[in-house]
Amino acid sequence: MVKKLEGRVALVTGVSRQISIGAAVVQRLHDEGATVVAAGWPEHDVERHYDVGVDLPVDPIAVNLADPAAAGRLVDEVVMRHGRLDIVVATHARSSRGGLAELDAAELELSLAVNLSAVLLLAQRFASVHEPRDGVPPVGRMLWFTSGQQLGPMSDELIYATTKGALYGITASLADSLANSQIIANCINPGPVDTGYASGDVHAAVGSMFPDGQWGTPEALAEFIAFLVSDAGAVIRGQVLDVESGFDRSA
Repeated sequence: MVKKLEGRVALVTGVSRQISIGAAVVQRLHDEGATVVAAGWPEHDVERHYDVGVDLPVDPIAVNLADPAAAGRLVDEVVMRHGRLDIVVATHARSSRGGLAELDAAELELSLAVNLSAVLLLAQRFASVHEPRDGVPPVGRMLWFTSGQQLGPMSDELIYATTKGALYGITASLADSLANSQIIANCINPGPVDTGYASGDVHAAVGSMFPDGQWGTPEALAEFIAFLVSDAGAVIRGQVLDVESGFDRSA
């Protein structure tokens, strides 16, 4: 069988623990024949008391995307290793909790740097190094992630919702800019995905808000992402895609 991503080079950010969207995407793109470079920042997951470490076909590069120079260096590293870059899937995010009363200027600045600025800087450098192929459809793809804040309040995660809301808002403009470099771009709202951050009553309560009582999974989302970055996915561009497995906020 011909693998639909054979010969393409992909960069996936946000890969530092096994149960994550990033790790599932790395595995799925690899299975479809892509050469994959993974990047993550384990210190953030340690800070949030998550288990770190992955068992994947590639070892992630440790990159702190709070550093404004890191995004460009990461793209350049991929091109240096493999000669080109075709796909960027930016799953990374800095999570933080707290409402308006707990708003902290330093946390706001850090979250904006990681969640928003790093995506823009990845896009900028990707566009500058991407090599369009004459006479063939665009193979360049970029995806980033929002968090459903446009569908309901997230007032206890105000900083996080602010940064993700900005990614939602810039999708049309950024996708239009990337199109000049033959890169097709979209933004994904995955809804709640079972990556181990919830347990007990919280896990059960959220699960009950899905039609079949089951959370979305990283593997199911990775399958959809593999479609989006394939040739068949070229029909979807410049969209914010709600891929929430039927999650019902009113339930």
